[in-house]
Amino acid sequence: MYRSLLSLVLLGLATPCVFAQPAATHKTEPTTAEEAAAQKAKEQAELEAKYQAWVATLSPAHQAWERTLQSELGGFYLPIHQRQKIAGQANAWDFVEDDPALPRVLLIGDSVSRAYTETVRKELAGIANVHRAPANCGPTSTGLKKLDIWLGDGKWDLIHFNFGIHDRATPLADYKSRLEQLVQRMQQTGATIVWASSTPIPDVAGKYTAASMVDRNAAAAEVMNEHSVAIDDLFTAITPRLAELQNPNDVHFTGPGNRFLGQQVATFLKSQLAKTNDAKPNP
Repeated sequence: MYRSLLSLVLLGLATPCVFAQPAATHKTEPTTAEEAAAQKAKEQAELEAKYQAWVATLSPAHQAWERTLQSELGGFYLPIHQRQKIAGQANAWDFVEDDPALPRVLLIGDSVSRAYTETVRKELAGIANVHRAPANCGPTSTGLKKLDIWLGDGKWDLIHFNFGIHDRATPLADYKSRLEQLVQRMQQTGATIVWASSTPIPDVAGKYTAASMVDRNAAAAEVMNEHSVAIDDLFTAITPRLAELQNPNDVHFTGPGNRFLGQQVATFLKSQLAKTNDAKPNP
């Protein structure tokens, strides 16, 4: 028995130990600028291919809308839109299949407006076809260049618009002049025009001043009053709740803040649409 045990021990000592080798590591992150650029290009190409495959399944009218978005959304917002559409998610730039029995409403504005668009659409379901301009509309200078594209070929019953945060450094005289031109062009459509006052922005050194929006809202109000344009005063509506509803040191709002603004807009638009209906002659 002892000889057997001794033989086993000697055999174990004579056998070379084999240790498990670590699994080969797979490089998943780029290590150079060239690799990073190549990976980004590959991801963009894959996203584009999936998006175009989705677009191919759409109606001709919907495809035309997506083509407009592709030319107008730009390098920041278009990939976001594409990823959301591939994932089956709704967003502010959804194609709207009009109910011909309902009025057509167009929302024009920046990222604050974009963020409350879906709430407006939900609140006015069954009341109006709520569309959004195919862009993050930016400053008045962009509005003058792009307005005809945003208006498109359809007839609008009501246009709700804002320019302000992106014009915070625009001289007031230029701001008023551009707003006047925009109002005159929109009034040519025959639609009811509604101005949304710009929402407050915080004082952030080197970036924002709260006074810039106060000044621009006052200037805009002069233009709107001269042209009998109704004012949806979002600035006044949300000011008492800024601490609760606005992101810290930011011009944008929290989810509840966006919903609050959307509900304010929807309520105002309901009243304007009711006035428009009341003003129509009886058949």
